[in-house]
Parts: sequence; C-alpha cells; structure tokens
Amino acid sequence: MSKTILITGATDGIGLVTAKQLLEQGHKVLLHGRNPAKLESVKNQLSVNGAQVDTFVADLSKLEQVDELAKQVASKYSSLDVVINNAGVFNIPEPRNAQGQDLRFIVNTLAPYKLTKALLPLMGKSGRVVNLSSAAQATVDLDALKGNRQLSDNSAYAQSKLALTMWSRELGLALKDSGPIVVSVNPKSLLGRKMVKDAYGIAGGDLSIGADILVRASLSEEFNDAAGLYFDNDIGQFASPHPDALNAQKSGQVVELIEALI
Repeated sequence: MSKTILITGATDGIGLVTAKQLLEQGHKVLLHGRNPAKLESVKNQLSVNGAQVDTFVADLSKLEQVDELAKQVASKYSSLDVVINNAGVFNIPEPRNAQGQDLRFIVNTLAPYKLTKALLPLMGKSGRVVNLSSAAQATVDLDALKGNRQLSDNSAYAQSKLALTMWSRELGLALKDSGPIVVSVNPKSLLGRKMVKDAYGIAGGDLSIGADILVRASLSEEFNDAAGLYFDNDIGQFASPHPDALNAQKSGQVVELIEALI
C-alpha cells in the first residue's frame, strides 16, 4: 500500500537516495529542501514514470520556517505515514545566529523536534518518525545548547546528534502505546555525504547503504516495536546509544531545555 512520506534535507546525499528508493516502490514522497531552485531541479529529476513527488521549501536553521513548513504540509495533507528527519549540518561558515545559538543544535536537534511535534496530529498509531542519528554522540553541554558556550564543529555535531537521540527515546517511549513509532538510526559511519567530505576530506561509502536502512526503518516489520530505540547500522542491529540517552534524568533535562528553546 502506498504511503505518504516526508523527507527533510532531500535534495542531496542520503535524503535524495532514500527518496529515489521510496518513489521506485510507489510511495508518495514529500521532499523538503532549503534552496528552491535545487528543490525544483530534484523534483524534475525524480518526477518520472508516474512518480508522486511534492516539494516544500524551508530553512531549518530558522524555527519560524519550521512552523511554516508544518503548516504547509498540514494544509495539503490530512495524514502522513512517515517523517524522516534527515536534514543535518556539520560545519558552516557562520555557525551561530544573531542570538548566539549554535545552528548545529538548531538544525540537527531543535528543528526536527519542533517539526515532529507539529506533525503528530497527522500521524496515526502505525506512523513512524525516523531520526537520523550518528555514531558520533557526546555528552550535551546544556550551556552550549542554550547558546552560552561556543563549540568546535566536531563537538557541536556529536552533541546535537546525542540530543536528537535523547529526545527520540523520550518521545518514542511517551508515544509507545498511542503511536507513531519514533526511532533514531545511525545510517552508517563515513558514508559519502557532503558533511563527511567536508569534515574528513574523504569520498566516503555508498549512500545506498544509509538509504536502505532508512527505508527499512520507515516501512519494514522489524521496526514495528522500535519505539524509542536506536538502530546502529555500523553493526546492523538495535544497540545501546550513548549512556546519557539511557539516563532518564539527563534526557529529561535536555528535552526540557529543547521545549524552552523552541
């Protein structure tokens, strides 16, 4: 049965390859991107053989545009089966906004939380939220999350991905009985994404490895009971995330701060 699936950051990398795979399977894919021209180009590229493609423009580093994105999706679709929070940033020329907040935390942690919460009314018990985590996870500095401390690219990325994994677990467990399923996934380390090339100067592995697991997490029965869990594609199975994500007190503090910041 055809499903309606939203993918953020779908104009390149794993997001684009995932979109291609889902369209080939006959699903309707809502592509999100930041650049209107690039998004239109990708839509034209993918709109072949009756593929069902729709597009939405938003800069996820601006939380008001996250709100607008959710409103636009809700105005066109009464239901949504899957949300894949794929968009992420690692190193950017200006990593802090005018308020001093780190854009890695905004794009990688706050935006997907805000978008997911806004779209929950469109999603039923069998729906799924798939959050792109990472093997890079580091203890979250609450002052840095607030914007009171500057971090290196590596630290900001690893902390923002742990914060994402923490809220995925908290929200996933809270929604366990009512749905949708919320799961975080490390797609596999050092795949050939732009941020891997930027960070490590290497070509990286085959993006379809990451896309394959995102499609499985979105659709397959093996994720039917994955609420709040973390899937590590480096080892090909569900695994324990960073210990902080299993610490209810620390996770609670992070989620409380995320709620305050959005």
